[in-house]
Amino acid sequence: MKKICVVCPAVLFVFATVCAQNDAANIQSDTNIKGDTLPAVIQPAINDKPQPVYKLNPAVDIPVTAIGAGWSLFAFTKIYSKDPSAEETILALSKNSVNGFDRWAIRPYSKKLDDISYLPFYASMPLPVLFLFDNKMRKDFGKLSFLYLEAMSITGLFYTGSTYLTNRYRPYVYSEETPLDYRTRGGGKNSFYAGHVALVATSTFFMAQVYADYHPDSKAKWVFYTIATAATGATAYLRHEGGQHFPSDLLLGIAQGTITGLLVPRVHKNRLIKNPNLTILPFSTGQSTGLAAVYKL
Repeated sequence: MKKICVVCPAVLFVFATVCAQNDAANIQSDTNIKGDTLPAVIQPAINDKPQPVYKLNPAVDIPVTAIGAGWSLFAFTKIYSKDPSAEETILALSKNSVNGFDRWAIRPYSKKLDDISYLPFYASMPLPVLFLFDNKMRKDFGKLSFLYLEAMSITGLFYTGSTYLTNRYRPYVYSEETPLDYRTRGGGKNSFYAGHVALVATSTFFMAQVYADYHPDSKAKWVFYTIATAATGATAYLRHEGGQHFPSDLLLGIAQGTITGLLVPRVHKNRLIKNPNLTILPFSTGQSTGLAAVYKL
């Protein structure tokens, strides 16, 4: 087995190639650096303490979470208290005014399906509790809960912002089979975009990504991704069948929620080199200090 040793002092990089067939013990007898020998200083101290899976940046994470959560709390009170629409306005609506991509989704309101769509929604919200049942994740429960809050606040910011600033009628508003008093409700203007779907996607894909990062070699991680996909898809289907959202609203909700759920953990991942063939350790020659890299070919 060949081993290439690369020594990196503070300013100067020194490259030395060591050919040996045995383990690192052979390096001590074959490789010398002026003033000292590399093996005498290489110690596995860097691996003594397990490295965290995620790293927070309080200067960024706290403001982002605070702004997202604060705006979401404010906007939620506004988007669900919009003024009702006038009856003549609703009666004058035409299905032909809806773009061709979405028009086919116009259907009457279904209270039964609307109620069922809340089941995956409410079930996904307390998912961080599952962190307590895993030995590795339990130790970082506080950190993971904060990251979850950050992910949900980002989705809340996008969703409530779009609904607050736009008044797109829901599909059921265009259906004459929906009772007129329900068609005129202020909440009938909240079609853009699918908030339930976005929040379910954020929550479930966040959980799946976190589990995968803590257990990268586990085959069970695909179970979590499958559950996330199924829960998001089921919510989207129920919201569609219940006359709540157009396909474009649902697709945007799925995309935004999924991306946020996956990216928030990923951008906080502690990116240390984890190549099993590469070892990076500190060294000192007495005159300079740096890092020594040993790569097994």
